[in-house]
Amino acid sequence: MNDILLAAPTDSAHWRRASAADLIEYLITRFHERHRVQLPELVRLARRVEHTHAGKPSCPSGLADVLETLYQELESHMLKEEQVLFPMLARGMHQQARAPISVMRFEHEHHFGALEEIGRLTDGLAVPPEACNTWRALYGGLQAFQEDLTQHIHLENDVLFLNSSHAAEGARDA
Repeated sequence: MNDILLAAPTDSAHWRRASAADLIEYLITRFHERHRVQLPELVRLARRVEHTHAGKPSCPSGLADVLETLYQELESHMLKEEQVLFPMLARGMHQQARAPISVMRFEHEHHFGALEEIGRLTDGLAVPPEACNTWRALYGGLQAFQEDLTQHIHLENDVLFLNSSHAAEGARDA
């Protein structure tokens, strides 16, 4: 598995052929751990930008609070996956995982809503001409986070959960 992680492509076709355990390990290592580093730093940068540039029309006022809320929600979400859902899927408990998967899909939609709010507050991550280095770093970090979260959710919804759904269907029909 470590070889897979080192050279792991993020394309769906590769992961559709992988075992649930390998994909789960990749999701935790590549995305869960990264989000736990990204979000606190993004909150810190957003608070600094909001404090320094308060009153400017282009200042993303409220962004730090949105990021803080997203961080708390995402941490809770990832813990549910790591402690409940992922162990079920790794053990092949696909039928029993249907309800938790439904909850995770619902929460994923909520995460996309938070990304939309971030886009609204940042004018689509358009860096204003007066942006300082901290502001530029914030928007660069937000871009990377959004790409990571989108890929993360795609691999869970469209590969891991879909594979589990197919396995549950097969078990039911057998």
